[in-house]
Amino acid sequence: MVFALLSLLFSGAIFGFFYAWVSSTMWGLDAADPQVAIAAMQAMNASVRNAVFAPAFFGTPLVLLVTALASRRASGAAALAFAAAAVVYTLGGLILTLAVNVPMNEALAQVTIPQDRAEAAAIWADYSPRWQVWNQVRTVASGLALLLAGWGTWRLGRDSRG
Repeated sequence: MVFALLSLLFSGAIFGFFYAWVSSTMWGLDAADPQVAIAAMQAMNASVRNAVFAPAFFGTPLVLLVTALASRRASGAAALAFAAAAVVYTLGGLILTLAVNVPMNEALAQVTIPQDRAEAAAIWADYSPRWQVWNQVRTVASGLALLLAGWGTWRLGRDSRG
């Protein structure tokens, strides 16, 4: 089913996006000069609002929900898996991001990067660990959504044959 494949694609895209921040981006910024880290994070946060990112971020729960509805007759278990994936990502990815990470990013965007390295280090030390904790939560949630979409796709194929 096309919708199941789209669900996998969208879920995989957003999981990969969050995972990249966990596995490399934030570690790299933490290793950089804090003034550079603040400037880089400000630039990345400003650039992420774009037409390439928006479909995966906002569209994933919609695609999962449409897939759940479309697969109801073929497989109740698959429909349940896609619906659960939609709920998990909506709460743990989309809403969490809008409620926690975005406000943190907007606050950081207002920061004038201090010339004093120690002052910049204090700002970064206040921002990065908290931001990373919440990013790890949304990474786990989007990974679980991907797993559920994969399981739903498998069940859909299995149940449709029977």
